[in-house]
Amino acid sequence: MPGLDDWLNSPLDIIQGLYSHHGQDFSPKVKEYFEKRLSDRNALSWVPSLNDTPLHDLKPNSLVKFRCMIQDMFDPEFFLSAYETVDTKTGESFMKNGQYKDIAQCLPHQKINLDSPRNVTGDRQTLYCVPIPGEAQWCKESFHSASRAKVVPSSSSKQVRCKRGLEDDEQDMEVRSSEAMDVAAAAAATSSGLQPDSAEAKRPRTDGVEAQLNSPSINLNFPLSEETGPACLVKIYENGDSYKVNDIVEFVGVLSIDPAMANFKEESSEHALLQDQAMDMEEESVHHPPPSLVPRLHAITAYRLQHCNPHLPVEIEDVTNKDFVSSVLQEAQSLRSHIVSVLELALFGDALAVEYLLCHLISSVYARRDVVALGKFCLNLSGCPRSSSFPQSLYQLIQELTTKSYMLPMSLENMNTLSFSPKKDYTANRLNSGILQLAERTHLFLDETALEPGQLDANGVKNLTALGNVINWQKVEYDFNFHHQDFHCNIIPIILSEGKSLLPSDCHVPLQLVTPLDKIEESFSAIGSYLTPALLTKIRTYLGLVQLLNYSIAEDVQKSLEEDFVSMRRQDANAMKVDDFHSLLVLARLLSLSYGQTELTRAMWNKAKTLEQERKCRLSAQ
Repeated sequence: MPGLDDWLNSPLDIIQGLYSHHGQDFSPKVKEYFEKRLSDRNALSWVPSLNDTPLHDLKPNSLVKFRCMIQDMFDPEFFLSAYETVDTKTGESFMKNGQYKDIAQCLPHQKINLDSPRNVTGDRQTLYCVPIPGEAQWCKESFHSASRAKVVPSSSSKQVRCKRGLEDDEQDMEVRSSEAMDVAAAAAATSSGLQPDSAEAKRPRTDGVEAQLNSPSINLNFPLSEETGPACLVKIYENGDSYKVNDIVEFVGVLSIDPAMANFKEESSEHALLQDQAMDMEEESVHHPPPSLVPRLHAITAYRLQHCNPHLPVEIEDVTNKDFVSSVLQEAQSLRSHIVSVLELALFGDALAVEYLLCHLISSVYARRDVVALGKFCLNLSGCPRSSSFPQSLYQLIQELTTKSYMLPMSLENMNTLSFSPKKDYTANRLNSGILQLAERTHLFLDETALEPGQLDANGVKNLTALGNVINWQKVEYDFNFHHQDFHCNIIPIILSEGKSLLPSDCHVPLQLVTPLDKIEESFSAIGSYLTPALLTKIRTYLGLVQLLNYSIAEDVQKSLEEDFVSMRRQDANAMKVDDFHSLLVLARLLSLSYGQTELTRAMWNKAKTLEQERKCRLSAQ
């Protein structure tokens, strides 16, 4: 039975063994084998991560994982899923597996028989994946510190690879500089009828650093320009239709970083037409970037991530995590008191604004009814001082408490020049990202105090409309040139403004400063002292958990609320419209969850009504 080093360092050997034993029906066995190895609670921590390990420290063809967001989905790729290899000394032939690899492997005295009728052509889905946009630094550090992977710098393998043989006609095409046969190119050559020459045994270099230095600048297409980390082409062999753009996934699979896959240019138009792959250089560089910049990962298994909080189990609702959830909820009221104290320091002692900000932090879209996104709670805090450090200080606090966030100063320059919505580039055949291409439950911090007097141009108006669509409908309109398509999102916007925001919001709270503005640095310094590492970990766990809890309203309470609505309508129909009642229900839900309660009680309903009454009084007094 293969040991730990076998399935971590040499997964392709195990896959080939399963192929030899089970033939073409081996794919389910591969997933079964590796999922069994990863079923232990701590097994995944032994797998190196692309998120925090330099590529030059990873062994080619080893098992790795990647926590990411799907930014784009490319067209299916055809490849040789099985191919015949011939021993040039003995003439003996045998079949090899072509899945989970880009480069066809063989020994110096072997060659690949592209004419074999036993060869099998398959197809695989390619996903362009990027690090989760706006993921907090504390999340990245926590995941890294929990890793037990033993990483050593990669070295050249003793195994050699077949040289890609082509007809000896200079006008046919340029040979790839790496002189290696990849399984996708082999499949294309087979379908086009090209004949390979006798192969010269050669193993190309795997010096990714040198390849990176010599490569042209490549746009990694991150939604947020400040993002760091690798992009990755993830190749999927099953259930490709189950993935969609903006999904958060942790893929586990075989790392492919051979320089033989580096970008190349096909000179022969005849050859390009035969393969039906007449790509221009821009599309070629996007879909086949140097692996030193964009590695390939051949996915064996994948974990859909509901969250990226390192302090929470992946599956909150799993029965095995029941005790963990119960222990956190037992401390919910105590932790709530702690975070209320912290937010009071941050919001100049405004207790009312604190309650609404806490509800905002744990809000999330939990369902959709027609075009309405239920659970959204965009908060507008007005009365924020202009040209002060307050917006940045508050955002840094939110960064420390939440897993994903992004601050957007709404200056005229940003509004007029930035791209908020993704747009399809048909020349490069890719989806160009925009700032609003964010993963679920990302906190979008909109600093309207940065907006100076001036004129929004056409792009600025378009961006303002895009923000309004996110706030009102939780959707982002993607531009496909010939048509526009709405993509649902689950973004959590907060707006800081001097007066009432020019953007819509679900809840507007004017700040009332109890603490003087000149004490702001002192207040945030006190927050830093108050939030010990142990308390901060507990608060992060609490905020992450209550946001994901299931919530319900018992029938008797529901009936009581309906009677209450009728009563309030009788008292003042203008003060309690249907939209007001819906907003009250959302607030009551968030208040309940903030106390660790998953069912609405009459007491929590009354608390929500009291808060709303106080907020509306404050608004009318302005």
